[in-house]
Amino acid sequence: MKTWFKGIVVSVGLLAGGIALAATSPQELVQRTADQMLAKLKTEKQVIDQHPERIYELVNQIVLPHFDFERMSSWVLGKYWRAATPAQKQQFMDQFRTLLVRTYAKSLSEYTDNKISYLPMRPSPQENQVKVRTEVDQPGGFPIPIDYELYRKGDDWKVIDVTIDGVSLVNNYRSTFATQIRQDGLDKLITVLSERNQRDVPAPK
Repeated sequence: MKTWFKGIVVSVGLLAGGIALAATSPQELVQRTADQMLAKLKTEKQVIDQHPERIYELVNQIVLPHFDFERMSSWVLGKYWRAATPAQKQQFMDQFRTLLVRTYAKSLSEYTDNKISYLPMRPSPQENQVKVRTEVDQPGGFPIPIDYELYRKGDDWKVIDVTIDGVSLVNNYRSTFATQIRQDGLDKLITVLSERNQRDVPAPK
């Protein structure tokens, strides 16, 4: 599970700061912005060591604007999203977003020296949707395959799912959250996520 979480972290870093111009292919943008993000992590390493919350700022400012959280949230909750009130939808999106930020930030800096390989893109049956495939080398182990599902929204490309080593981010949370909602309800899930997010703050090194 730890490796899977780290893979998610890398996936966010690769998409940092630039999936905005539809004239540029998603793969070109992923590769270009990966270099930008990893360089930023290296230059701010000392700051991040002393102020770990800086990673949160980087993820929020550079990465997450390029994710379609409303679509991701609706897919994650499935039928429970359709039954939720507008207030519940907004509360869930807020906590789900924070959950991803906290998850990514845990080990984001550990991947600054890993080599990233970019594989040929696979055609999608949907004209406005693409899959970008990459592999992240692991010292002493097999590379981690990371696939990105993006769709074209106006002039922008938006991330709607990330698959790490064959495990879909959306499907993984969808299964977990559905079980929790069946047992305790959506409001309880939102409360649990909120409490987890408040606890999950890294300490300075």
